Amino acid sequence: ARRGRSQTWISARPYGMDDALEQIGSYLKHAAQGLEEKKQILYLLGPVGGGKSSLAERLKSLMQRVPIYVLSANGERSPVNDHPLCLFNPQEDAQILEKEYGIPRRYLGTIMSPWAAKRLHEFGGDITKFRVVKVWPSILEQIAIAKTEPGDENNQDISALVGKVDIRKLEHHAQNDPDAYGYSGALCRANQGIMEFVEMFKAPIKVLHPLLTATQEGNYNGTEGISALPFNGIILAHSNESEWVTFRNNKNNEAFLDRVYIVKVPYCLRISEEIKIYEKLLNHSELAHAPCAPGTLETLSRFSILSRLKEPENSSIYSKMRVYDGESLKDTDPKAKSYQEYRDYAGVDEGMNGLSTRFAFKILSRVFNFDHAEVAANPVHLFYVLEQQIEREQFPQEQAERYLEFLKGYLIPKYAEFIGKEIQTAYLESYSEYGQHIFDRFVCYAVFWIPD
Repeated sequence: ARRGRSQTWISARPYGMDDALEQIGSYLKHAAQGLEEKKQILYLLGPVGGGKSSLAERLKSLMQRVPIYVLSANGERSPVNDHPLCLFNPQEDAQILEKEYGIPRRYLGTIMSPWAAKRLHEFGGDITKFRVVKVWPSILEQIAIAKTEPGDENNQDISALVGKVDIRKLEHHAQNDPDAYGYSGALCRANQGIMEFVEMFKAPIKVLHPLLTATQEGNYNGTEGISALPFNGIILAHSNESEWVTFRNNKNNEAFLDRVYIVKVPYCLRISEEIKIYEKLLNHSELAHAPCAPGTLETLSRFSILSRLKEPENSSIYSKMRVYDGESLKDTDPKAKSYQEYRDYAGVDEGMNGLSTRFAFKILSRVFNFDHAEVAANPVHLFYVLEQQIEREQFPQEQAERYLEFLKGYLIPKYAEFIGKEIQTAYLESYSEYGQHIFDRFVCYAVFWIPD
């Protein structure tokens, strides 16, 4: 049931990921209820720089907040985080555990690891000789939290997931002895926790095979002649859409496709949220206190989001952008539609293409350092840098023309209008004091001229 607790992470949500967070929350809740999601890989699918890794890091960080309970024997903690309930037989003990202690039968499905089975044999079947220790998951110590990355055919095999024999221990133990096995695989370390598989579908297909039984049956085989190893945790994978499409189109991978719970992580589509992302990135850099003219971050966020939106039908894309940001345009644009109408027409893939946050931050870096005399940013330099970068990136002609239209047809005129209003306001505010002074002088002269 520990998965359900992880939903509290939504209170500190990342920016612009409401839909993705809702889906992840649903996955965790349903998995905690023992439904089909418990047997599936949580797969974050999205464009580059969309925040998949940030979500994964957040999940792992939150996993450290809740302790797990692990078997210990002779002062040694289980190397695969054996849960204490694995010592009980579902057929023999389920009824009494549910009646006496309120433990549902479904929690007794976890098998015992070879390590625990050997200790139980040494104890003559006496489970009271085991101890239960409270352990806090740790990213640094790789306790209940593990991370694995793809390799190639030459430098990665299934031992990256399931472990292998520790050669140093063969001097004292037989090759098929559980104590000779090195439980160093990511699945071993992540039992009762979370295993992150970065760019999963870039890994050789044979490396992924242990995931099939680990997800569906809650156990997997090691590389030697030892019994199956338990796994009861979250397998979190993420990659870009191109890898997913390639993997999905291969008919040989159908067994995996049925075991994947896809959560799409698109780019942010709200101006206010995108600005917060830029501010967060700047605050973690040397530019945190550098001058930034009003409208700079807002203009860049508008440009980024326009590149990600799908053209609406019978409406302006600029109105759509404003509606997505929470504005009501009923009185200013009769063609503007509701948020839900825009979303329904755009489909589920909106936000999966366009300019990434990484691209935008590189633009910001160049804008802040545009003037050699001062580290500062303003919209005028931003427009120049954006136009230059569009040419340098060598986008397809249609795409480049679209971006330039956003820039010259909307953003630059919009900023010129903004500047005009600011200058008028400043002039009127300064004139107010000047006008009052002239009026006071006029009254003073009038008083002297009016005869008693």
